Amino acid sequence: MSAPGPTTPVLARAWPGLDVSGLRILVTGFGVSGFAIADQTMQRGAHVLVVDGNQTPEIRERAEILEVLGVEFRLGPEHTRTLPQDREIDLVVTSPGWRPDQPLLRAAADAGIPVWSEIELARRMQAADGPAWLGITGTNGKTTTVTMLESILQHAGLRAVACGNVGLPVIEAALDPEGFDVLALELSSFQLHWTEHLDCEAAVVLNVSADHLDWHGGSDAYAQAKGRIFEGVRTACVYSVADPTTRHLVEEADVVEGARAVGLALGPP
Repeated sequence: MSAPGPTTPVLARAWPGLDVSGLRILVTGFGVSGFAIADQTMQRGAHVLVVDGNQTPEIRERAEILEVLGVEFRLGPEHTRTLPQDREIDLVVTSPGWRPDQPLLRAAADAGIPVWSEIELARRMQAADGPAWLGITGTNGKTTTVTMLESILQHAGLRAVACGNVGLPVIEAALDPEGFDVLALELSSFQLHWTEHLDCEAAVVLNVSADHLDWHGGSDAYAQAKGRIFEGVRTACVYSVADPTTRHLVEEADVVEGARAVGLALGPP
C-alpha cells in the first residue's frame, strides 16, 4: 500500500498503522498526554501546534523541549477560545480534561474537523500486530484493578504495562519500539467520550454511579461514555451482576461476533 500524500484527509488514511506524516494536528492541552501526543506525532512527520490556557513554569519548561524539535506552542487563554485563524487544521487531539462544550472543540466540530482522544489516535496509529488491549473503566476501583491486572500479566511472563489514566500514556505504550504483548488500560469517562474505536480483546465496566455529570451533561451521557469501552470487544465484556447499568451497557454494545458477556458477582459461579 502506498503512503498517503501530505494532503490526504485523516479519515481517508488507512489504519491500523495510521501514517500521520504531513497532517496538521492541533493538540489541546499540554499535560502528560498532550506532551506524548505532540512528541509521538511530531516524530512521525506531523505538523503539530499545541494550545493550552495555562502558562506555568512547568508547562513552559516542557514546551521548550519540543519547540527545539519543531512543535509550535501558543500558551494563554486567548488561544483556547477558537481555532487558529492563520492555518488549516486536519485533526484535533484533545486532552481528557477539556469539556465537549469548550468553545475551540465546538468550533472544530462545527467545521467538520475530527476531534479525537489520545486513545483514539493511539488505536489508529498502533500496528495491526501490536499489543492486545484490556480495558478497565468504572466510577470506582479502576486504579486498583488495573494495577492488579498488570501484575497478573507480568507474572504470566507477558510484557505488559498499565497505561491510560495511570502509568504510561497509551500512545507511548502502543508505539513502544520494543513492543508490549498486552496493554492494561485504565480509561476515564473523559477519555472514552472522545474515543470511537477501542477494539479491546476484553473490557470491564466495574460500576457506574453518579459522577462528572456536569462535564457529561447528565447521568445517561456519563453511562454511555463508560459503555464505549465495550465497542468492538473481541473476546469478553465483563460487567457487575450487582449493577444493572453495567449489564445494560454490554447489551447495547456493538461487539465482534462470538464475544461473551461475563458477569462478576460475590456469590458462587
